[in-house]
Parts: sequence; structure tokens; C-alpha cells
Amino acid sequence: MAPASCAEAPSAEAIAGIAEATRAAFPAPFDGLAREVRIAVLDWPPDDVLDEMGADSAYDLTGLYEGAALTERSTEWPEPPSVISLYRRPILDEWAERGDVTLTELVAHVTVHEFAHHFGWSDDDIASIDRWWE
Repeated sequence: MAPASCAEAPSAEAIAGIAEATRAAFPAPFDGLAREVRIAVLDWPPDDVLDEMGADSAYDLTGLYEGAALTERSTEWPEPPSVISLYRRPILDEWAERGDVTLTELVAHVTVHEFAHHFGWSDDDIASIDRWWE
């Protein structure tokens, strides 16, 4: 008798769908300001990103905003489109370890955190209103 099949881990496409639904739910004026940002889901953060961020482990980084914050832009300084990268395996690992949030809640949290950087918020600004780790 064959063992019961195991459910598969959520795919990159499933995580991208949650991130896109999170963006679609942003209220004005954030909805318009978020449109230009590309969302990418990768299994792991690249080694050069880990080195740049000073991360000890690939599991330490669930997302990254790359681009100039809206508060730092000017007409004299054109910017290529910004990118938010979500890292699937670290997200899934945190989800499994926590056990107290849904995958949708976790992906939405990481997505909002990275968009906050796009809007010009620092990690300290975000932490002052979002005590996620508690």
C-alpha cells in the first residue's frame, strides 16, 4: 500500500498571488504609488545580496526592496523601476517555525514591509508601528 501523498509546499506563483492581492488592497494614495514596483519571488536570496545585507544565513532574509524610495527621487534623478523580491524558502521556513500566522498573513506582512521602504520608511519607522515579532 502506497503512503498517503503529501501536500506540496506553496509555489512561487502562489506567493506572488498573495503579494499582488496585498498590493491591490492598498488604500489611496498608496495604491497608485505602488503600481510601478515589480514583485519577484525567488526561492533564495542571492549570495551577493546576503553579503551586502550582512545576513548570517539565507533564512534571515524574507524580502528585499531594491530601488530609490519615493522620498529620495527627483526629476533630475531618473530611476529604473523598483523591485520587491520575496524569498520563498525563508518565508516558508518562518511560517512553519512560527505556527501562529497563516501564509497569507506572513506574505502580506513581508510585502507591506518592503513597500514601506518604497514609500520612504526606514526599518525603525516600520518597527515603531508594526511590532510583528511580538
